[in-house]
Amino acid sequence: MSYLVLARKWRPRSFETLVGQDHVVRALSNALTTQRLHHAWLFTGTRGVGKTTLSRLLAKSLNCETGITATPCGQCRACVEIDEGRFVDYLEFDAASNRRVEEMTQLLEQAVYSPSAGRFKIYMIDEVHMLTGHAFNAMLKTLEEPPPHVKFILATTDPQKIPVTVLSRCLQFNLKQMPPEAIVSHLQNVLGQENIQFDLGGLRLIAQAAAGSMRDALSLTDQAIAYSASNITDAAVREMLGTIDQKYLVRLLHALLQGSAQGVIDTANELSMRGFSYSGALADLAVMLSQIAIEQRLPGTIMADNPLHEDMLALARAFHPDTLQLFYSIAVHSRSELYLAPDEYAGFVMAGLRMLSLVSTVDMTALAAPLPALVVQENIAPAPAAVQAAENTPEPAALAVPQQEAPHDAAANVPSPVHHEPVVKKEPPAAQTVTPGHTEKKTAEEFIPAWENIPPEWETESASEPYVNAQFDAAPADGQFDDAAAFIPDDIQFLASSAPADDPGDFEIEQQPVVEEDASWLPSHQDSQPRHEFTRMTAQDWALLSQELPLNGVAAEMAKQSQWLGVENNEISLRIPVKNTNELGAKAKLATVLTEYFQQVVKVSFEFAEEVEETAYAAIRAEQQARQEKAEQAVQDSEFINALITEFDATVLPESIKPC
Repeated sequence: MSYLVLARKWRPRSFETLVGQDHVVRALSNALTTQRLHHAWLFTGTRGVGKTTLSRLLAKSLNCETGITATPCGQCRACVEIDEGRFVDYLEFDAASNRRVEEMTQLLEQAVYSPSAGRFKIYMIDEVHMLTGHAFNAMLKTLEEPPPHVKFILATTDPQKIPVTVLSRCLQFNLKQMPPEAIVSHLQNVLGQENIQFDLGGLRLIAQAAAGSMRDALSLTDQAIAYSASNITDAAVREMLGTIDQKYLVRLLHALLQGSAQGVIDTANELSMRGFSYSGALADLAVMLSQIAIEQRLPGTIMADNPLHEDMLALARAFHPDTLQLFYSIAVHSRSELYLAPDEYAGFVMAGLRMLSLVSTVDMTALAAPLPALVVQENIAPAPAAVQAAENTPEPAALAVPQQEAPHDAAANVPSPVHHEPVVKKEPPAAQTVTPGHTEKKTAEEFIPAWENIPPEWETESASEPYVNAQFDAAPADGQFDDAAAFIPDDIQFLASSAPADDPGDFEIEQQPVVEEDASWLPSHQDSQPRHEFTRMTAQDWALLSQELPLNGVAAEMAKQSQWLGVENNEISLRIPVKNTNELGAKAKLATVLTEYFQQVVKVSFEFAEEVEETAYAAIRAEQQARQEKAEQAVQDSEFINALITEFDATVLPESIKPC
């Protein structure tokens, strides 16, 4: 006897043994029990989820010799022959190869005859979306009012291509993809009865590779049995599928945490030596990063039976949440851009180095700590041990501030979340005396916080020019170096107390910087063009603004025909004259454009009224009317036209006067 593959041998023979489609089984069982039978059913879903199996189970339930039942006996002639695919009154029709109107006409001509052996003549049309438009039209009448002894079962993987006229004549059931847990449970049952040794980890890999298809899972199990000599292990399945051991990815993430470029290269080399797919590696890395990010937000979501449970928990504690988000974005975008790389190895390595540029070699747990206060010293005598060094320090104008290019992710196009901690100057004694008239050389470090990575906004034109923040209007002129505030961002304020101005003696300076949390000086918060404060807008402002917004279609018309009513809690109220069928879409589009324009979340609500004033259209019409009146007045005042009217008894047609 020839070998029967698992996908056919273990096809469900009853509704009770069907896995993963409980919602369909419940509906069909209740219909069969109450004898409320439709004449046409449509099963939709991806490959291997049970469309053909459900069709045969339904045919057995309708033609079982024990009667119409949700539990066919499986022993009578009809049940046995349907299971074996040779029942004369159950016809499986492949629409992919019989898609023309001629085949459909021939099929329907046979439908008028009574069944030969069963209670019903059942036509199962698989991949029905492949039929031509004429074939669909030919079957419409029969599908709507078939003979009492005819039932139709349609199956498709693409219901979007089926005409609505066909959909409206059928009961539609959407079959879900099999969850991995259901696949693993079913494979355990099958392999237990087949007396095949297996590891649970290997079955999980098969379930993951099946991507929701039970038939694919059983086919892969057949392949794994042959590959592993009836001993399905985790390592054997991994080698068979060519999937990546997750420990490589854990090693990669540890290398990123340590700032080790060599670790990234070693991981890429190991994947290359074992012939793994770099595209699959990036996909698995994105999945792992998402699991770690979810674990950070919802502790306990990583199952304890996961082989990498402890490693992933440690990574969840070590990584900063913002860094995880950037890593995930890089992994996803790099995978989609892998075909643009010279080769997959280079694309994977560059993705790893791009991630590496976002982290520092410091402890990742310190990334969430706020920046310490910056201590800036001005006109304070140096400590005795540092006097000689201060005298040998060049003037600030001759200092070149070291620049380091800020990490940049071209794929995610967002700045690095890593907080670079400044080097904090030690504070001098509480009070230092300075002899009046003493001129002291000050280094650039006394004005500039020594960042690990100086932001690109803080630049110098050349080594001979003083350090200037790019957000200020201009660099200070020569001789103004005594004013340290010219070099310090506005976000840093100083609290100073000094002796009275008329006191010629020594004075004391007490400085305590206050660093505000406002990050508006960052480039991401800078706005290239000024925005209106929409809470102060008037109806006239809205009439002008609605003409400038980048809108089109219904949204543009509704904006131009709307009247400004006011704003409350960031929700703009507008009055429009007519309701539109696409009101929700226009409102959403208008809210999006306004949010981008005002750079804050804006909501929009509509109020309907027959009379609407102070709209953009009203302003346009008023302007056109004024121009028309001006043109008519110009015609009336024209000496030449008046001369023509007088001499030739002419008449000026008002509708012919058009403004230029």
